[in-house]
Amino acid sequence: MPVRSSGDLLADRRYAWAEAAWAEGDAGAAADLASQVLDIAPGYGPAWLLLGRARAADPGTRAGAAEAFRAALALDPEDSLGIRLHLSELGLCAPGLGDSGETAGEAISPAYVRALFDGYAGRFERHLVEGLGYCGPALIRDALLRLRGPEARFGHVLDLGCGTGLMARALAGLAGTLTGIDLSPRMLAEARRTGLYARLHEGDLRTALAAEPPSRADLAVAADVFIYLREIGPALREVARVLGPGGLFAFTVQGQTGERGAVLGADGRYAHGVETVREDAAAAGLAVAVLEPAEIRRQNGAAVPGWLVVLAR
Repeated sequence: MPVRSSGDLLADRRYAWAEAAWAEGDAGAAADLASQVLDIAPGYGPAWLLLGRARAADPGTRAGAAEAFRAALALDPEDSLGIRLHLSELGLCAPGLGDSGETAGEAISPAYVRALFDGYAGRFERHLVEGLGYCGPALIRDALLRLRGPEARFGHVLDLGCGTGLMARALAGLAGTLTGIDLSPRMLAEARRTGLYARLHEGDLRTALAAEPPSRADLAVAADVFIYLREIGPALREVARVLGPGGLFAFTVQGQTGERGAVLGADGRYAHGVETVREDAAAAGLAVAVLEPAEIRRQNGAAVPGWLVVLAR
């Protein structure tokens, strides 16, 4: 991940001025100051990112935005800065990340998600629950109780994208042994403090699932995880492999108005079409037990539509 400092005091000072100009809505000044930073420290990725954002905001310089974004990506090929999101906003593609385990064409890199949540871990729960009205774990618990009744118990549970442990707390009384998987080491540190997980695994979702033995899990859950994946089919196939007979996979997805495919929204999250969810489930050998509309959180005071899904093996 790129360092916070360029290594040059003068460049750092001008970068701070560039950020201030950007925050005040002066794209021209931000671009000029970012260019000055790069004259001094051409290897400083955040300045290339800021230059690209400033150029993209001005119709007169928009054509040069992609050049700046690609320069930033060349310095940070794992893309912890989220450059490919900005290229996607310009209608452009970026090179894949090789052996990262992601699907080709993803605009959101695992490195970006890791950096995002590492910086977010300390205030994650308060912001998500109090600020965004996040209710994914509660929706999943309710669906499981509707399907299996109040005496439902799941011996071995995989919590995919476990974060700080909100899902584990929602499964109190339902889950036996809990395994949490997450990209962010700082989120996992928060999850470890709950004492609810028998095992925590740091890593990319598909890579971590591939390391799990087949037919071992009774339940897998993923609350607000697939908003960071364009293609969910590969993950569904891996989950199907690790579920035992009769096992369930419960998750939420952000919904889009179209029935098929995934759309990257202005919020930097993927929204999925309901028929694509059905088709990916069938291709993975999973039967739909629950698929219903749900308000998964709120954004800028408005409900974010989505889908509550439970699949059965």
